[in-house]
Amino acid sequence: MGNAVELSSADPTGHTEDRLKRAAQSLPLSDTTDFDDADRDFIAEPKPGVVTNANGKAVWDNDSYSYIQGTCPNSVHPGLWRQAQLMIKQGLYEVVPGIYQIRGLDLSNMTLIEGDTGVIVIDPLISTETAAAGLELYRQQRGNRPVTGVIHTHSHVDHFGGVMGVTTTEDVEAGRVPILAPAGFVEHAVAENVFAGIAMGRRAAYMYGAALPRSAQGQVSAGLGMTTSTGTVTLIPPTKDITETRQEEVLDGVRIIFQMTPGTEAPSEMNFYFPDHRALCMAENATHTLHNILTLRGALVRDAHVWSQYLTETITLFGDKTDVAFASHHWPTWGTEQVTSWLSLQRDTYGYLHDQTLRLLNQGYTGIEIAEMIQMPPALEKTWHTHGYYGSVSHDVKAIYQRYMGWFDGNPAHLWEHPPVESAVRHVAAMGGADSALRTAREAYDAGDYRWVVQLVNYVIFADPANADAKALQANAFEQLGYGSENGTWRNFYLMAAYDCRRWRWW
Repeated sequence: MGNAVELSSADPTGHTEDRLKRAAQSLPLSDTTDFDDADRDFIAEPKPGVVTNANGKAVWDNDSYSYIQGTCPNSVHPGLWRQAQLMIKQGLYEVVPGIYQIRGLDLSNMTLIEGDTGVIVIDPLISTETAAAGLELYRQQRGNRPVTGVIHTHSHVDHFGGVMGVTTTEDVEAGRVPILAPAGFVEHAVAENVFAGIAMGRRAAYMYGAALPRSAQGQVSAGLGMTTSTGTVTLIPPTKDITETRQEEVLDGVRIIFQMTPGTEAPSEMNFYFPDHRALCMAENATHTLHNILTLRGALVRDAHVWSQYLTETITLFGDKTDVAFASHHWPTWGTEQVTSWLSLQRDTYGYLHDQTLRLLNQGYTGIEIAEMIQMPPALEKTWHTHGYYGSVSHDVKAIYQRYMGWFDGNPAHLWEHPPVESAVRHVAAMGGADSALRTAREAYDAGDYRWVVQLVNYVIFADPANADAKALQANAFEQLGYGSENGTWRNFYLMAAYDCRRWRWW
């Protein structure tokens, strides 16, 4: 990882630099609380910050992000740069006595709860190699405690794939290591990772910037974490399903109270509370970013309304009993008042996007129009954790529209359009040929209208995939859009497309 071929790329234009300067002026840069929280109760870090597989190949390389320090460069959105500076922090951290987190060893966090005889593992990362490395780091500092239980918060692979790095099928089948998961976990894990797994895998390579160099003009992060590990993915079916809110279980002497949250960030998901620690695990239902209603890699569309309602229920059930809340990504939030504020603003974000999309939808606007119209209110805009580093207002609004109205926007002209290649051939011909279209596109590039450039040149490339001039211009425009994006996955998609254009390949 981190060894992608370095290809020449366009420098940020004056238009891009101006956009980023304006963005910096709008950000709450005086609020540095997250840096204090991300550093709090640090214990130890792995050295080097690299995890390898049995063949010595790196499956995780946090050290490749060492360039992310100091002043934000002119090729990265200052909000995304700040988020990356927080997420590259790597190591073992104490949440409260008895609860510890491994952060920075994969896209997700692994949390460890000390019980009477061993340790319970929550969400053992994506790969067995990173999960084993995280458990070893914990044991170096806290002793060689056996794993006495595993909890999967939900059905996405970054929360179960490394399970055989912390336990074995034999120990699970023998009853020594119970595995708890929300009802429907296996069904949805298989549905998401197998049914459309090949197509999702191709998109995921773009979403996480798999081929990009780690540099200020390359892959900076994915907003939710730095990137995904590339080790061995495993699955052991749970031995016990959690089926009801307020269901209480005891693992290795540790009391846990569960809240079912199906249809939120995953179709099978749950939050849970540790009453003896006054600690709340939010799974991936509240993090330090606006999340996806529909991921760019593809998935089932999520329900923003239900998501908001479950966060209200979380506050009601646990808010006044909680001293610290942690999640399966990012860093914890300490203090009852601060936790309630964090959960409330996360809730309000999804509720606002849902309600405003429906309001405008019912006025006759389409998803693509609504995405350009919605502005976040000041209370949400001035808060770091509601910014779109992973999800975005734009694609979340379109997903909400899709959930209610489907792919068709009601315009009969869009009911039976020509497919991309046939449409492109006709568009280019109508524009007077490729040379004429590229002339117009270059004028748009010089004016800083990069969205129009990529739309226009897209027709030329689909009509003639061998057109080198079109690909070069398209790459330059994609790079400007990537540099200007606060969203890590948008940046990765744009820069991966530019990378492929420059390698004379098309997706």
